[in-house]
Amino acid sequence: MTKNTYENIKIGQSAEYVRTITEQDIVNFAEVSGDHNPVHLDEEFAKGTIFKGRIAHGMLSASFISTVLAKELPGPGTIYLSQQVKFKRPVRIGDTINTYVEVISKQDDKKRIRLKTICKNQDEIEVITGEAEVMLS
Repeated sequence: MTKNTYENIKIGQSAEYVRTITEQDIVNFAEVSGDHNPVHLDEEFAKGTIFKGRIAHGMLSASFISTVLAKELPGPGTIYLSQQVKFKRPVRIGDTINTYVEVISKQDDKKRIRLKTICKNQDEIEVITGEAEVMLS
């Protein structure tokens, strides 16, 4: 993997990551996070909620933002400083999530980078929006 430099990062530069949510993803995320909320794991329980069925953990989909930042933009050596997240729509098993990040500003004195972060489902509906701040190690 090639490590990016702060100077090489340009405003408007973007990258993305695509993943389809599986049953196993949800089970694994519940185990790792300790979040065993039945809205994620129990179909009968979830049918009685406003979602009318199981949904993926919001932070599971939001974690794909970290994937893009670490693998693509800025890439290896990225240090995640902050993330603002707004959950707009539920994500379900079988949904394909396209996670997109775009550089929106750079703070040269501290060598920090702000990025717009968006996750959309297969129907191009935004499920998560926000902004991240990162720096390179």
